[in-house]
Amino acid sequence: MFRQLISLSSILVFMILQQTLFAQDNAIPRIREFQVPLGTHPHDVAPARNGSVWYTAQQSGELGLLDPLTNKTHHIALGKGSAPHGVIVGPDGAPWITDGGLNAIVRVDPNTKNVTLFPLPENTVNANLNTATFDHNGVLWFTGQSGIYGRLDPRSGTIEVLKAPGGQGPYGISTTPDGEVYFASLAGSYIARIDLETGNATVLEPPTKDQGARRVWPDSSGSVWFTEWNAGKLGMYNHVTNEWKEWKLPGQNPQPYAIFVDDKDIVWLSDFGSNAIVRFDPSLEKFQSFPLPSPDAKVRQLLGRVGEVLGAESGTDKIMIIQTNN
Repeated sequence: MFRQLISLSSILVFMILQQTLFAQDNAIPRIREFQVPLGTHPHDVAPARNGSVWYTAQQSGELGLLDPLTNKTHHIALGKGSAPHGVIVGPDGAPWITDGGLNAIVRVDPNTKNVTLFPLPENTVNANLNTATFDHNGVLWFTGQSGIYGRLDPRSGTIEVLKAPGGQGPYGISTTPDGEVYFASLAGSYIARIDLETGNATVLEPPTKDQGARRVWPDSSGSVWFTEWNAGKLGMYNHVTNEWKEWKLPGQNPQPYAIFVDDKDIVWLSDFGSNAIVRFDPSLEKFQSFPLPSPDAKVRQLLGRVGEVLGAESGTDKIMIIQTNN
């Protein structure tokens, strides 16, 4: 009888634990939207160190700063002709911007708000600068959809521009925990690993042809996750085993654009096809889709910090914050 009670107790504990994990897995994240000045067309976001959010105001040629506690925004003009695309926070705590209009990398001092430009070489015109990332040596790497990628050494101000394999297409770029840098080519339909010494790019071709690899983000093991815009899939490249995996997103016409892997190795995507944020759990290989509150939001980029995923709604002039620690 005593053994039967222990056995029943074990089963009950297991069932409760299973139900708890199921409930956590299916928890609906809280999505908040914050209005920024109309007509600014926010494109990319980056978490500021004080809890605020930097964003590129592409239409107005400014860098914006949102305080989610007060809903207040502050804008910094980047210069005549500016059309900023990407923004990241560097090791120095400053926002660094890829500005297609200025054809330059831009740094904004977070305290003085002073703007410093690092123009691309004169022979590199209309690079259509896209996204940037810092490697572990403090060098900034960037992409340009016109068919280039490159690096900027902030210590010397030296910029080197390199031609991308296959020409046009370089888009998202990111650094893995072990310091490797990968970028995605939308027009080229590949991801590439950069040799940080030589600058050479090694093309890695996903299984699906013409899939339209758009943005990339690594997980804690260094595997590279990427969105397949044309194919409507989520892709993953395991750099240790040299293996690929792909998963079709839910819905009739998925268009995965942005991607971010959080501190728990959960993959987050934006889906233009369903106007939703999609969560993917690699351990279960399961998608969950969460419709955005505003129609036609067009979230083009995601970033985050512990407990939050951040995104810019270019279609609604809003910043989106998802609480992931429900």
